[in-house]
Amino acid sequence: MADKKDYIFEEISALSDKITATPGLPNELQEDLKQRLDRLDRMAKLGHYASEFDALSRYIDVITRIPWAAKTEDSLDLDEAKRILDKNHYGMEDVKERILEYVATMKLIKDRGQDAIARSPILLLVGLQGVGKTTLAFSLADVLGRKFARVPIGAIGSALELRGKNKSLPQAEPGQIIKALIRTQSMNPVILLDEIEKASGEEGLRSDIMAVLLEILDPSQNTAFRDHYVDFPVDLSDVLFVCSANNTGGISTALMDRLEVVKMPSYTDTQKIVIAKDYLLPKIFENSGLREGELTIQEDLWPQIVRPLGFDTGIRSLGRILEAICRKAAKEIVEGKSKSVEITAQNLKYYLPKW
Repeated sequence: MADKKDYIFEEISALSDKITATPGLPNELQEDLKQRLDRLDRMAKLGHYASEFDALSRYIDVITRIPWAAKTEDSLDLDEAKRILDKNHYGMEDVKERILEYVATMKLIKDRGQDAIARSPILLLVGLQGVGKTTLAFSLADVLGRKFARVPIGAIGSALELRGKNKSLPQAEPGQIIKALIRTQSMNPVILLDEIEKASGEEGLRSDIMAVLLEILDPSQNTAFRDHYVDFPVDLSDVLFVCSANNTGGISTALMDRLEVVKMPSYTDTQKIVIAKDYLLPKIFENSGLREGELTIQEDLWPQIVRPLGFDTGIRSLGRILEAICRKAAKEIVEGKSKSVEITAQNLKYYLPKW
């Protein structure tokens, strides 16, 4: 029993050191945690500590993993921003121009000593599946030199998944926003709230989720966001939130009032061919182990590759088609059937994936 008590006292001491060593931990929260540890220390001396210790240990672990003082420095170079956008995205000139305007506005306000993030509108990227909404949000983070996190709102069935569960409840944990800060280890990442119109189909739950999103995105409220698990105000004002949606039908009017819609265009077949040849195929070659010259596709076959089953607005399915073609070619080369593969009108059907 003495050994077990010695162990718990060592753990309490380690937790205390962890609290002291956490950069930027608010003084009020630090004092509260130390008082909790003192209480746990007294309980341990009486032999009553097991459940209390487990809950407090998990709580301190979460609190000390929040990057209270960690931020990245913004890169607001317009020329570099344009280079990154052109490298990552073909076409979409109007959308890329809108992003450059957004960065320019941030730079101007920052240069003049104002709060660029609080005053910048929150972008809502609206477009059909596969047109590049998530990739564009990631590119914005790349342009600014910030960390990136994605929070899929479509998979959320309760507001508690955003706001967290009270730490006194069984299996309590912080919400997705706090988890995003922990994952990125930054207090000013770009966080994509993905598919916000697909929040719970039940009207009451949807309203609750929209209300929490409103608090998260409203600059007048998010300076003191209170996650139920953390139970202490967390300043989200430096986070750059970006939202995406397939349409705006399921988004509340109050939330729409805080968002600036950027419409993502669908790709034409001509654009898809350029994207497939210049953007997708080189990356897929690298991931499948193929070298240049080991797979060639006759030029006149590209229209059939980009539209094997009819019109598709995005490029996600096109990527899967090219991956399937490359996998079959890699298999033939590994089996020694050929040193290189040429896709022709005669064998195209064999290389296309089977639906």
